[in-house]
Amino acid sequence: TDIVGNVDLKMDSVISIKDVEAAAQRIQGKATRTPILTCSSIDAIAHRNLFFKSEQFQKIGAFKFRGACNAVQSLSDEDAAKGVCTHSSGNHAQALALAAKMRGIKSWIVMPDNAPKVKRTAVEGYGGIVVECASNVKAREDTAARVVSETGATFIHPYDNRFVMAGQGTIALEMLQDHPELDTLVVAVGGGGMLSGICIAAKALKPSIRIFAAEPLGADDAAKSIEAGHIIPQTNPQTIADGLRTSLGELTFPIIKHSIEAVITVTEDEIKAAMRLIWERMKVVTEPSGAVPLAAVLTEKFQQLNPAPKNVGIVLCGGNIDLDAWKW
Repeated sequence: TDIVGNVDLKMDSVISIKDVEAAAQRIQGKATRTPILTCSSIDAIAHRNLFFKSEQFQKIGAFKFRGACNAVQSLSDEDAAKGVCTHSSGNHAQALALAAKMRGIKSWIVMPDNAPKVKRTAVEGYGGIVVECASNVKAREDTAARVVSETGATFIHPYDNRFVMAGQGTIALEMLQDHPELDTLVVAVGGGGMLSGICIAAKALKPSIRIFAAEPLGADDAAKSIEAGHIIPQTNPQTIADGLRTSLGELTFPIIKHSIEAVITVTEDEIKAAMRLIWERMKVVTEPSGAVPLAAVLTEKFQQLNPAPKNVGIVLCGGNIDLDAWKW
């Protein structure tokens, strides 16, 4: 158990494997069952068998659609009729807008006024109503609270929401169904929605499985939080991996703390090298956040693990890159 906000929280009390299995049923036919790719030349570099769960082929180009879809599909008809709301300028914004559109309901997406135009356009393309706010956490939260009070919409947090966490956990269900021989999973961590869901599902299906979190050194709040035993918020993240700049959530942290073997941090150069490797050798697009787990596998820390992992599952979490801003 862990103490969160003076609440005694058992690890499995937030979500269980049953929640993940229910999510798999809800999103079936709506979310894509993404392929697992392999690459013998990267296996040779990593000295083991790697299995890449390719969530850049998911709807909206990232894993976030799973959680958003599960959350929207879980709403009662009465609640759904009032719509949904979130604050995000990232993949969750597009994911929630599309999930709402597929259910035929409204979505309000609070975005900072300096968010890239391409992201705003994408949200509006999926039918989301963009509500602008100043570029700080308080403005974002206050604006979302105002939208919820005015509309009655249900607020869907980008990661600290049990339906979102369960939806992301379906990644692990599919990985272990397709490749039961996996002995290790390496998963990027930002807010922890994906990692916590994967921990619950993978440990339930295969208790012996080893799980490692992968994190940029320039945004290493998870590594610091695990070491301290409590959440240390992200204050000034400096990383190319824009999807991993958030702090861990109060729901996600205890699950992660109890389930993972270690957090492996990687430098910006290591992230870029891994990203280049995936593009060049596998011929698939991954955003920087998606390359972080491979970067972790290639570190000396991972390479020297004893016993050595043999069959390693890696989540390529997304492929959304602003190509206009990219330095070619």
